[in-house]
Amino acid sequence: MSQRNSQPWLVDDELWARIGPVLPTSSSGGRRPGRKKVLDDRSVLCGILFVLCTGIQGEGLPQELGFGSGMTCWRRLRDGNNAGVWQRLHEVLLDELRATERLDLSRAVIDSSHIRALEGGPKTGRSPVDCGRPGSKHHVICDATGIPLAVTLTSGNRNDITQLMPLHAAVPRIRGKRGRPRRRPGEIYADRGYDHDCYRRQVWAKGIKPIIARRGAAYGCGLGTKRWVVEQTIALLHWFGRLRIRWETRDDIHEAFLKLACSLICWRRLRAALR
Repeated sequence: MSQRNSQPWLVDDELWARIGPVLPTSSSGGRRPGRKKVLDDRSVLCGILFVLCTGIQGEGLPQELGFGSGMTCWRRLRDGNNAGVWQRLHEVLLDELRATERLDLSRAVIDSSHIRALEGGPKTGRSPVDCGRPGSKHHVICDATGIPLAVTLTSGNRNDITQLMPLHAAVPRIRGKRGRPRRRPGEIYADRGYDHDCYRRQVWAKGIKPIIARRGAAYGCGLGTKRWVVEQTIALLHWFGRLRIRWETRDDIHEAFLKLACSLICWRRLRAALR
């Protein structure tokens, strides 16, 4: 197995060339109080990705890897999220995927998945599918090929339908081609959990055709042949050990990991397209 595949937390030169420009630059002219950075951003980002991929607790980050301490990685993850770095990275990669004809916005597919939230915190609730234990939900919208366009986080007892319109609103304006940016798919596919006529009307009002399974309809209607890609996307997200169980009390930290995971999935697709 190649080093790239066996160590997915390493940031190669190609990926860093896309991350570097979205990192914030200090405008304080060196007068900002506090300690100077001991480790460069690239090394610390490798540490953040190590935690994301392996699911290890931050305090258990091996020091011999040279990624810094778990607290250093936590601070940079938090600061990057507050500055919108991880969201911008995701948008940059979506733009490149569209430029290389790898993004298919003829339709979008949405779904959700429960995870346990062992430490509680905001956006957690008693999960109806996990014996009432505290949990959260990952709500995902992807393109026709399974590329994640946006992810939202809610409590585990939140109804899926409540995230239909927020998911659509979370899709960024995707550039990469001449003309106006694109954010609106032609169709939205969803399962029976999203079967509400009032929300269908809201989707139609956005100029999007809703294709949502009806409650009580017989299985085998054929929508699964289009909707399976979002299940694949959720499986890819949960390949990252840190996203299988929510350990973070702070919801913004877990959302930062989600955005980074979406970026890495996009980067793998883009890297395959460029080779």
